[in-house]
Amino acid sequence: MRITKQKKILLDALAECSSFFSVEELQELVKTKNQNMGIATIYRFLKKSEESGKVHSYICNNRKIYSTHTKNHIHFICERCLKIHHIHLAKADFLQKNIPGKSCHFQLNISGICTQCLTQKET
Repeated sequence: MRITKQKKILLDALAECSSFFSVEELQELVKTKNQNMGIATIYRFLKKSEESGKVHSYICNNRKIYSTHTKNHIHFICERCLKIHHIHLAKADFLQKNIPGKSCHFQLNISGICTQCLTQKET
């Protein structure tokens, strides 16, 4: 795959993403680097990146968001602030025992109230 200037800019921007991001947020990050890039270019890049396993997507609150965390993990979604936190599992053998086949990837979602929101309510 040929690395064009636009792909290099997008790869650099992806490296800065530590959590979930939307297409629009990635576009804003690219703009902060004085680079103007069309939204269609970013969608194509993310689609190819997802197909190659560099990012994965997730539907949250009826919108598609992306992450560079592609290993098996759990999402904790705060119902108040809507922040998504990654929880990594060292072993997931207990899940495989209950699956009628062989899993390739898993993603679990837990919803609740995050510590920060709980603390804010108490004060």
